Amino acid sequence: MRIVIFGAGGRAGRTAVAEAEARGHEVTAVVRDPTKHRELGAARVVAGDVSVAADVARLATGQGAAINAAADIAAPADVFFPGAASALDTGLAPAGVSRLLFVGLASVLPGASGVPLMDEPGYPNEYRPFMLGHAAGLERLRGSALDWVYAAPAGDFDHGAGRTGRYRIADHADRDDRISYPDLAVALLDEIERPRHHRSPLAIGGAAPANGSA
Repeated sequence: MRIVIFGAGGRAGRTAVAEAEARGHEVTAVVRDPTKHRELGAARVVAGDVSVAADVARLATGQGAAINAAADIAAPADVFFPGAASALDTGLAPAGVSRLLFVGLASVLPGASGVPLMDEPGYPNEYRPFMLGHAAGLERLRGSALDWVYAAPAGDFDHGAGRTGRYRIADHADRDDRISYPDLAVALLDEIERPRHHRSPLAIGGAAPANGSA
């Protein structure tokens, strides 16, 4: 399959590129400055901005699916994330791409209480503007006709962990759950190769026991 990955230079994006290439897919890796990302292996590395619909349409043409792992920390979150969701919605359709995996944030997903994790008592809120930006991006996706999945770690990333090849689909977000970047990439590529979830958020938990499901 041909897969376009926006935000390919970040940690989630790089591992998605690596996982896709390991499975034999042809990857177009979209970054702001290709000269800064020589590490992206055999991928075709191109310049583009996920928040610009014309860039999305141009770079997605001829692709079978799209992954968005982009984040612009310098931009206001309440502008960047809904803007990226809008540009993807506008740009992917004319490019003929319907399947979109949008890497998201656990804090905007329902916790055990049923309310968003960020609204549960005691949840750290020093990054609340960033969380609200992600929530606005998810809300924009809900109005899209694309076959989208908002795929988020069930809790947070285990930044030092490697690939186990295992994960689980969690019932709800859990602040204590951890998953490695490579295992999240496994989940993303599984969803592209064998779509099981459609037009919905998805909490992806850390490696399940050997007799667990993935």
